[in-house]
Amino acid sequence: MSETNIEYPISLAQWSLHRTIRSGELDPLDFARMTREEWDLGGVEYVNTFFKDKVSDESYLSELKKRADDHGVQSLLIMIDNEGHMGAADGSELKSTIENHRRWLEAAKRLGCHCIRVNAQSEGTPEEQSDRCLEGFSRLMPHADELEINVTIENHGGLSSNGAWLSALIERVDHPRLGTLPDFGNFILDWDTRETYDRYLGMTELMPFALALSAKSNDFNEDGEEIHSDFTRMLSIARQAGYDGWVGIEYEGEKLSERDGITATRDLLMRNGCRRT
Repeated sequence: MSETNIEYPISLAQWSLHRTIRSGELDPLDFARMTREEWDLGGVEYVNTFFKDKVSDESYLSELKKRADDHGVQSLLIMIDNEGHMGAADGSELKSTIENHRRWLEAAKRLGCHCIRVNAQSEGTPEEQSDRCLEGFSRLMPHADELEINVTIENHGGLSSNGAWLSALIERVDHPRLGTLPDFGNFILDWDTRETYDRYLGMTELMPFALALSAKSNDFNEDGEEIHSDFTRMLSIARQAGYDGWVGIEYEGEKLSERDGITATRDLLMRNGCRRT
C-alpha cells in the first residue's frame, strides 16, 4: 500500500466524553470498555485531569491497563494539562514542571502508552518563549529517554498554534523522542481576539514531526462532513507527510451529544480511509 493510501487505525480521545465523565455517568476506569462496546475502536487516549490524583497509584494504573487489555484496546497516550509551564521563566517553577511531567511519563510507561502530550506554554516575545521552551524540553527529554516514552507537543493555543514557531522549536530541541500531536482545529493564536492560524498550513508544517494525530470535530452538515475542517484534505496532508500512526477522535461540539458526535466523527474518518481495529 502506498503512503497516499494509508488506512489509519482510529482511536478515541477521552476528552470527547468529558461531560459524560464529569457528570458521573462514566467512570474513567470504564473508558476503554465503552470505547470498544459502543464504537468498536481499539485505541484510547487518556486525559490526566480525570485521574490526576492517581498519577503514582500503581494499583489504579494497573486496573486501568487491565480493563483496556481485557477489551483488546491499546492505551496510546496521556494528554497532560495543568502541570506547569514547560517554558516557565522561573527556575523553581520549571523544576516543579519537569518533576510533574516526569511522574506522568512513569504513568504512561505503566499503562503501556507510547507517549504523553504536553503543552508549550510560556511568556514573553516569540524568541524568548522559544528559548524558554527549549530549556524546558531539553531538561524533560532525558527522563523520556530513560523510560522509552515519546513526548508530543500539541498546537494548543498561543504560539504553539503557530505551525512555523512550533516546528522550529522541535528542530531546535532536536531529540528523536520529541514530536508533535497536530490537532485539526486548535489553530487559535489568541482566544480573546479569536485570531487564527491557517489550519491547513499549520498541519503541513507540523505533520513531518507527528507522533500522534487528533481529528478535532465540532459541527457537521447534513452530509456528515465536519464544517470547520476538511477531513479529506487533512488526512491527505498526513498521508503525504508519511505519517503512519493512529488518528484520534476528539469531538468537542455541543449540537450533537457526545456519543452521537463521536459516532459522526468515526464514520467520517472511515469514509476517508481510516479503519476500526
